[in-house]
Amino acid sequence: MSQVFERYERQYCEISANLSKKCTSANALDGEQKKQKLSEIKSGVDEAEALVKKMDLEARSLPPNVKSSLLVKLREYKSDLNNFKTEVKRITSGNLNANARDELLEAGMADKLTASADQRSRLMLSTDRLGRTTDRIKDSRRTMLETEEIGVSILQDLHGQRESLLRAHETLHGVDDNVGKSKKILTAMTRRMNRNKWTIGAIITVLVLAIILILYFKLTR
Repeated sequence: MSQVFERYERQYCEISANLSKKCTSANALDGEQKKQKLSEIKSGVDEAEALVKKMDLEARSLPPNVKSSLLVKLREYKSDLNNFKTEVKRITSGNLNANARDELLEAGMADKLTASADQRSRLMLSTDRLGRTTDRIKDSRRTMLETEEIGVSILQDLHGQRESLLRAHETLHGVDDNVGKSKKILTAMTRRMNRNKWTIGAIITVLVLAIILILYFKLTR
């Protein structure tokens, strides 16, 4: 997952949790305190909306296999944001005078408030689930990085083995050259020995013939 998207997501989850607390506390306030709290909620909603837009832009710039899962998250965040906007409108409408509020409650506003509280509860549960999902994604990313490090280590080992094989090949090539040179030297020595053998044989033959001639001449006198 994109680190930029993760940073925006953490910021949004923090703002969302803060907005939920402020909306709950705003319901118990009256007068100027309620107006001030409502102003803080509106500011938080605007900030959350800006973060959702940034996450949307970041998600759409990522590869399709990553983008699809992030867009699913974004739909949940947008739904969460719309619920906050609805809650702001409800709190704003709560500034009506007591008689008007009583009439609205008699017309069924109480049921809507209960439904809104249930919806907030579901949103908090959804936020918790998103937090757990984010943790699982981080664990998967950490596992992927560890696997990548192991792969790099294996490649380095293979590279070292390849260099060792190349050095061994060069050594064998050198041995082959030395064997070839030794063979040539032995061949030359064999030829030289053969020539010396024939030379010695010729000299012995000449000496024998000379001795025979000398003896012949001595005996014929």
